[in-house]
Amino acid sequence: MDEKQLINGCIDGDRKAQRALYDKYSRKMMGVCLRYVKDMEDARDLMQEGFIKLFTHIRDYTGEGSIDGWVRKIFINCALERLRHRDVLRDAGDINDMNYTEIPDETFVSDISSEELMEYVKSLPDGFRMVFNMYAIEGYSHKEIGEILNISESTSRSQYMRARKWLRKKILEN
Repeated sequence: MDEKQLINGCIDGDRKAQRALYDKYSRKMMGVCLRYVKDMEDARDLMQEGFIKLFTHIRDYTGEGSIDGWVRKIFINCALERLRHRDVLRDAGDINDMNYTEIPDETFVSDISSEELMEYVKSLPDGFRMVFNMYAIEGYSHKEIGEILNISESTSRSQYMRARKWLRKKILEN
């Protein structure tokens, strides 16, 4: 089944097409979910929410851009919605309120595996993790993050810089 047939099958409610789409994206989307929540149970719940939203809104896919990007965006939005409900940025400060110094040397991460790094990222406090993932992994700009999360651009920057400092400290401690 090609991509167009797969999408049309899902629109028509064809269970085989839905299963094929699930099989195609479940592993990648579990990775996305695990970057935004701390444990496997929350990630499974988030993944289920994402696929429900995906199948509910599959008609909205216009064919512009890749289906991969569209699916990923749905899962990221589900994760962000969940974290917004938890109000994880309630105490987020503005970068102007922070005694901030840039961390120029990023070589401290070159000595650890990507799996170890992702474990450190998963252990970040929720607000830090959300902004870190959106900026460093998903490629959103601080302006876009601010608009999506309804925070200032400078708050996004400060959360990202705090996340980097937190990661550096934890990595160097171990």
